[in-house]
Amino acid sequence: MSATAWPSIRRWLTLAAALLLLNAALTLGNVWPTPWVEPRAELSVEVAIIVLALAVYAELALHRGWRLPGRVTAVALTVPMFLLTVGRYADVTAPALYGRPVNLYWDARNLPNVAAMLAEVAKPWMLAAFIVGVAAFVAALGGSLYWALARVERGLAVAALRRGLGALAALLVISFFVGRAFAWPIGYWFSAPVLGTYRDQLVFVVEARSAAARRELPARPLARSDLGRVAGADVLLMFLESYGAVTYDSPEIAPIVELGRRELAAAAAATSREVSSALFESPTFGGLSWLAHSTLMSGLDVRDAGTYDLLLTQQRPTLAKRFASSGYRTLAVMPGLKNAWPEGAFYGFDAILGERELDYRGPDFGWWRIPDQYSLAKLDSVALAPAPRSPVFAFFPTINTHIPFRPTPPYQPDWTRVLTEHPFDAAAAAASIAQSPDWTSLGVPYAESFVYTLDYLAGYLRARPDADFVLVLVGDHQPAASVTGVGARWDVPVHVITRRGAVTRALRGAGFVAGLDLTSTAHVGTLADLTSVLLGAFDSHAAEPSGHGAGPRAE
Repeated sequence: MSATAWPSIRRWLTLAAALLLLNAALTLGNVWPTPWVEPRAELSVEVAIIVLALAVYAELALHRGWRLPGRVTAVALTVPMFLLTVGRYADVTAPALYGRPVNLYWDARNLPNVAAMLAEVAKPWMLAAFIVGVAAFVAALGGSLYWALARVERGLAVAALRRGLGALAALLVISFFVGRAFAWPIGYWFSAPVLGTYRDQLVFVVEARSAAARRELPARPLARSDLGRVAGADVLLMFLESYGAVTYDSPEIAPIVELGRRELAAAAAATSREVSSALFESPTFGGLSWLAHSTLMSGLDVRDAGTYDLLLTQQRPTLAKRFASSGYRTLAVMPGLKNAWPEGAFYGFDAILGERELDYRGPDFGWWRIPDQYSLAKLDSVALAPAPRSPVFAFFPTINTHIPFRPTPPYQPDWTRVLTEHPFDAAAAAASIAQSPDWTSLGVPYAESFVYTLDYLAGYLRARPDADFVLVLVGDHQPAASVTGVGARWDVPVHVITRRGAVTRALRGAGFVAGLDLTSTAHVGTLADLTSVLLGAFDSHAAEPSGHGAGPRAE
C-alpha cells in the first residue's frame, strides 16, 4: 500500500465508524427485560437526513463562499442527537421494564419520588457510584456523538465523499418515505423515527393541557346499595401492591406464591370464613397504582392521569362516602404516605393514617420503612379492637410488595409484639434489612414478598378468629414487565374473605369461584365493574344472582 493511499483509506474507515455510531445511537434495541441495549441491523432516517442536509449545505457553501460546517456546527448538532438518543432509549426500554410505552409528560412527575426512593434504598457508596456513572455516561455519550459528527463534517469537505454520501443519504431518505407510503419491504429496513416519539409526546402534552383534557367524565353512577348484607361488619379494602395474574401464570413465581395461598386458605377455613376469588382487568400496568385505586373507589374506568386529575376536581360519590352514609367510620391507611395528600378529600375519608400517624418505631425496611403487618396491626388496635364503636370501612394500599421487593420484612407470629419498639428479633430484622435488590432478577424476590403478605394476612385471620369483617384483597396492577414477561395480561386477582354467607353466595353468582385458585376463566370484568359487583353483593335488596352478568341497581 502506498503512503499516499493510506490516509485516504483511513479517512474512509473513520467516516464509516462515525456513521455507524450515529446510526446505532438511534436504532438501538432493548435486551429484554433489562435496562441494557444492543445494536440492531436497522437504518435511521434521521441520520440520513442530517447527512443529506450537511452535504447539501457544504456543496452550496463551496459555490457561494459560505463558511463550511465546522466545530460549532458539530457542537450544535450534538445536542439534538443526544436528545434523540435518550428518546430512543426511553422508547425501547420503558415497555421492557414497565410493560407500557413511555409517557414523558406524566412519568416525569414521578421522577423526584423515584429518585428519592432509590436514594433511600441504595447504600451511600452505591448512590455515589451511580451519580458518577451517570455523569461519566453523559460525558462519554456526548463526546462520542460530537466525535462522530465532527468526523462526518470533516469527510464532507472532500468532494468525492460529499457527493457520494449526499447521494446515498438522499436515496435512503426517499426509500424510507416511499417504502412507508406504499408499504414496500424496503420501508422496514428502517427503525421507527425517534422524532415520532417526541411528536407523540408533544401532542399528548398539548391535549392534556388543552380544553379537551377538561372534558366531561362519563356520567356512570355508583351502584346503589344499602350495604345491608354487611351491616355491622367491618369492611377492609386492601390493595395489594403489584399483585397480578403473574402469580398464577409464571412457572417461576406461581409455586412460591402458592405456599402463601395455602396458608391463607387454611387460616380462613380454621376461622370458619369462606374465600371467593376472581380476576379483574386493572386500568394500569407496572405502576401508577392510584389509577386502580380511583377506579375502584369511584366506579369509573380511570386509565390515564388526565382523567384522574379531572376526577379529583369533581364532586362524585365514592365507596368511602357510600359507607359513611350508612354509619361507617371511613379510614385510609397509607403507610407509604410521607407528605400531605390533598387528593384524600375527594374520597371523603374521616381520617387518614399516613406514615406519621402510624407512628412506627421499629427498624426501617428500605424506602417504604413500615412493615405492612405493623400497619394492619395498628389499624386493628386504633379502629377495630375498641368497643363500642361504629363499623369501619378501611382503604389500605400496601407497600412491601413494591418494586424492587427488597428488603422484605420478616413475619412476626406474635401479634402482641408487632406494635412495640422491638417488633422483631434482632437477627431476623438484620437478615431482612441486609437483602439487596437484584434489578436483573426480580422474579423470586417478587414471589417471596407475597409469601410474606399472605402469611401476615393468614396470621391476622387467626389472631382475630371471632372478628366480623369482610376482607377484600385487590391487586392494583401487574408488576413491571421485567417480572411478567412480554405481552402479559392486565388481570389482577381479587379475593373476598368473610363468614357472611349472603355476600359469598352473591359473589359466586357474579362469577367468583370458591377458594384462592384461579384460571383465566375466572375473569369477571374490569376494576370499574368490581365496584358494582361488590356493592351488589353487599345490598340486602338485591336478589342473589343466578349467573354471570347479574348486577346491582343503579342510582
